[in-house]
Amino acid sequence: MKKYIKIKTNKKVILFLIGILGIILFVTISCGSNEDSEFSLKGSTKGFKDGTIIYLKVKNEAVDSTKIENNSFLFETKFSEFPLNVEITIKEPPQYKSIWIENKPMVFDAKNTEFIRYAKIKGSETQNVKEDLYEKIKKKSYKEQIKKETEFVKNNPNSILSADLLSFYATTYGREKTKKLFNQFSLKNKKSIYGKQIKRYLKLNKDLKIGDQFADFEMKDQFNQYRKLSEFKSKVILLEFWSSWCGPCREENPNLVKTYNKFKNKGFEIFAVSVDTDKNSWTEMIEKENLSWVQVCDLKGDENLASLIYGVNSFPDNFLISKNGEIIGRNLRGEELNKKLEEIFE
Repeated sequence: MKKYIKIKTNKKVILFLIGILGIILFVTISCGSNEDSEFSLKGSTKGFKDGTIIYLKVKNEAVDSTKIENNSFLFETKFSEFPLNVEITIKEPPQYKSIWIENKPMVFDAKNTEFIRYAKIKGSETQNVKEDLYEKIKKKSYKEQIKKETEFVKNNPNSILSADLLSFYATTYGREKTKKLFNQFSLKNKKSIYGKQIKRYLKLNKDLKIGDQFADFEMKDQFNQYRKLSEFKSKVILLEFWSSWCGPCREENPNLVKTYNKFKNKGFEIFAVSVDTDKNSWTEMIEKENLSWVQVCDLKGDENLASLIYGVNSFPDNFLISKNGEIIGRNLRGEELNKKLEEIFE
């Protein structure tokens, strides 16, 4: 006959053991989270007044700021993803430098120059690779630069630089080429913020060409009201892509004002999409240049919904849409646009 031994439990012992386990768990979690907090950027500058604010931006968004004191500054910002491309920015006078940060102490050395864009960066292997690439292509033509960068993306599918480059050139390459290059990426690259941006482009882009039907979308105007492109489907629409910071866009605006005033009573409408990230800059430019047609913007810059759908990669750009919704022209400017509209409304 089997005998069973009854063990008396001591509540104090159990509570003690639970406490020990809790401490072990806390230490384990704390040690794990240290991976997110090892980054630091110690900077030295030249010629800046004490109290000058310097910003750290990600995707045009300021995520941290500090003050320059005795021409020195320090960032110890916490991030959950590395390597990461950031901008170090000063508003007055306007200056910035784009750098790749890694999860380790880094140095931003601009003590021998008054322009932070010439700063030397230490502590980031990703930054070293980037500088090496651009040193090789900086004297080449724009077409040759794109070719070399494309070769880099193709030959380095595990590099975060490849993911960043592809996210930048996606609308230039087009859907099929982007998809082919993206499929070669490592899982880590696909899950990075740049990989997610590429995924969003591949999901949204319609690869629209002349002869295709327009793709509808909805976005807020400067009065915070949602507007749809399809509101004007009974009219001839110029879907105009621009930005307040775009010099060629501003040069074209007076021509658009004249064209709009000439044809608006004949069934012509302009539906303008800005890729600005700052609402004040956008709305001030609308008022300053008397842009009286429909204006929309989601303030997402490169990730603007409409620009991803239509595959726009340079500004200004536009699509001319007929009354039946067919795309009948692209990037028409000045007299070329006027001539096309005269043919339509004659």
